[in-house]
Amino acid sequence: MSFFCGIKYPVLLSLSLHTIAMPNLKISLPLLVLVVLHNAAPTHSATATSFIESSCRVTRYPALCVHSLSAYATSIRQSGRQLTQTALSVSLNKSRYAAAFVSNLAKGRAVRGLEYQALKDCIENMGDTVDRLRQSVKELRDLRRTAGGDLLWHLSNVQTWVSAALTDETTCLDGFASRRLDGQVKAAIRRKITLVAQVTSNALALVNHFADKKH
Repeated sequence: MSFFCGIKYPVLLSLSLHTIAMPNLKISLPLLVLVVLHNAAPTHSATATSFIESSCRVTRYPALCVHSLSAYATSIRQSGRQLTQTALSVSLNKSRYAAAFVSNLAKGRAVRGLEYQALKDCIENMGDTVDRLRQSVKELRDLRRTAGGDLLWHLSNVQTWVSAALTDETTCLDGFASRRLDGQVKAAIRRKITLVAQVTSNALALVNHFADKKH
């Protein structure tokens, strides 16, 4: 195995289809390349995943946090900024999906009374959520060009907007608290929005943790 570790990737690739012959050892180089790459890749992935798991401990829903972000481990690596950016993007995407779901639900049913008002308010709330999370994603992306006091000011904006987005989601849920509302509609919306609120709560916790480290 010490022989494998001493071989550099460019050398392996340039040797192409030749084979290495040693006493009692004959190895096809393409196979050797695959072995080395296979052994190297999980190390980076495992390190990135461990970083995500450790970071998610500050959130209220750590298991959901890890589940939501693990697919992006290779791009997150061990960057706190990239982790926070990804968490916000995931929250934004789920909010967009939930907003479309609520809107389509309102269009596909003959709603009236309390149900109509709750759906109408929720559509507005989720629209505000999407706008605020979109602002947050852009603001955090622009942090690359800022430093010092400006950096903290921009982070404060992100914290304010994500917190407001979470409030909007909670307000939507509160609108369906009445027992007089239709059971199926109420259950479907609460299931969707609750998930979004949990993801947004996690994103806010990661933003706050990232901001604390910058003070």
